[in-house]
Amino acid sequence: MKTLRQFSKTRFFSHARIITALVLILAAAAMAFMTASPRASAQPTARTQPLTPKFSAAVAFDVSPAVRNLPPATRPLVVQPNTVLEVRPERGPEVQSKGYSGDGALQPFSPAPTIPAPLLTFEGLSNQDNFDLYGGRVNPPDPNGEVGPNHYVEIINLVFAVYDKQGNRLTGPTKLGDLWTGFAIPDCTDPSGDPVIVYDQLEDRWLLSQFTTRGPIFYNCVAISQTGDPTGAYFRYAFSTGVNFPDYPKYGLWRNLYIITTREFGPTTEYGIGVYGLERDKMLAGDPNARVVSFFLDSAVVPINLIGDGLLPPDIDGRRMPANDAPAPLVGTQDDGGPYGATFDALNIWEFSVKWQANPVASIVLKTQLPTASFDSIFPCGLFAGQTSRDCLPQPGVAPTANNLLDILSYRQRPTFRLGYRNFRTYESLVTNQSVEALPAVAGARWYEIRRINGTYSIYQQGTYAPGDGVHRWMGSVAMDKNGNMALGYSVVNGTNVYPGIRYTGRLSGDPLGQMTLGEGTIIDGSGIQRTANSRWGDYTDMTVDPTDDCTFWYVNEYYTLAGQISSTAGWQTRIGSFKLPGCH
Repeated sequence: MKTLRQFSKTRFFSHARIITALVLILAAAAMAFMTASPRASAQPTARTQPLTPKFSAAVAFDVSPAVRNLPPATRPLVVQPNTVLEVRPERGPEVQSKGYSGDGALQPFSPAPTIPAPLLTFEGLSNQDNFDLYGGRVNPPDPNGEVGPNHYVEIINLVFAVYDKQGNRLTGPTKLGDLWTGFAIPDCTDPSGDPVIVYDQLEDRWLLSQFTTRGPIFYNCVAISQTGDPTGAYFRYAFSTGVNFPDYPKYGLWRNLYIITTREFGPTTEYGIGVYGLERDKMLAGDPNARVVSFFLDSAVVPINLIGDGLLPPDIDGRRMPANDAPAPLVGTQDDGGPYGATFDALNIWEFSVKWQANPVASIVLKTQLPTASFDSIFPCGLFAGQTSRDCLPQPGVAPTANNLLDILSYRQRPTFRLGYRNFRTYESLVTNQSVEALPAVAGARWYEIRRINGTYSIYQQGTYAPGDGVHRWMGSVAMDKNGNMALGYSVVNGTNVYPGIRYTGRLSGDPLGQMTLGEGTIIDGSGIQRTANSRWGDYTDMTVDPTDDCTFWYVNEYYTLAGQISSTAGWQTRIGSFKLPGCH
């Protein structure tokens, strides 16, 4: 495994002067049956060695200026308009498809569209904002956003903005690093990316984050709003990951924790999954001594198929918390056709527990493996000269070449953000999804509802949404409202007439299991294509639920317009939309 390349802000801009015609991933990435098939039952759990927690404190703390008072950023004229630079490629094995083997949860019909139209859509941040602020564009955007009582906050590579719930921008676009201006860990001020935002509805607070890429010591930079106003001041923390680079950080809210999971690379060949529990109560109070517990699930110790390319932490929806001392479930995925030697398709569920006391204790254990209906996560890519195994999905109006195909990212053995958690008193529900080869050479969205009852997990339902119209659906995010209705948002494209756009589907809680019954709605149709020398598409999108009514879904994703296509080979834009499913009030 190659040693991680390290880029400071200075090196990024310097490097950008000499490299042209590559895609600027600018630290952007530098930045867990019952369907038509029987309900899954747990298999005997593979044994893993006990893992030892490491407790420490935040390495830095202070209070930021109010976001609304941050000075406007100026654009450094450091790159040519069409300059693109890949700073931090997604690392790990890539594997060729062994051929389509069928999808055991493919929804057998395409329902007539009865899903309600969006209540609202508005334009979010774009790569033009990066150009205006940094003098260069980035790829992928990693669009992420959260909704609160009065605001929507969007965060992407490498900027963020605050909107009111009518779509009016209140602050921004603001450079991610500007949120940490003057911080004791200067790495946090770099344009590093992989940002995540969490709205903590239990305490009406906002969490904004990014990782660092400078090294040789790395950090998760975490900011917690002092109040429910995301335009105000934030408590700023830095938590060290040591010499391990914390790739692909994902955040979740638990009863006494903010949880971070990472995909970590050491300075030589080390690889594993990092799991961090942050002392939530102290962070909310702005205590500089807030503690963190960390585990490193080292692939040299833990069978790699059990951790794959990442575990998702739970993120509470609604206001009903988990029971006292209930462990937090972390969900991963494995494919028997994937690169890590899995012998069956499954969801792997780990349980993470922390007790904050004078002498804190913590544990993480592989709780169970849940076999899923069969799926293929390895899409048939890299089939002609010059095409890599990341060049996958065709776009309209151009012959499929390595420079205009889009990355499905399904070969990464992990579910896609978020892992939405709800406590329904008699059971707990977890929902997530992943991209798969649903039909031969057609991408679809596999989604899951996992239930935990008296500590026992099962896949209550699962389905693959791919209506058979030749349109690729991928890079999804799923959530559940207070009535148990589910909504799934995703990207769409095909090679003839569907430009990269944003759609959604849904089901009601009493509908036949394993089926998205309401058909498809559209947030926005695309009208342009991506033309980069690198096929990267956003590594995650975000479906969240409005805490005001616990019914309205808000979704953010990327898309292309013709104007965006003309502006740059990576001229993506983002769109934010809200909608509500029938019967939820």
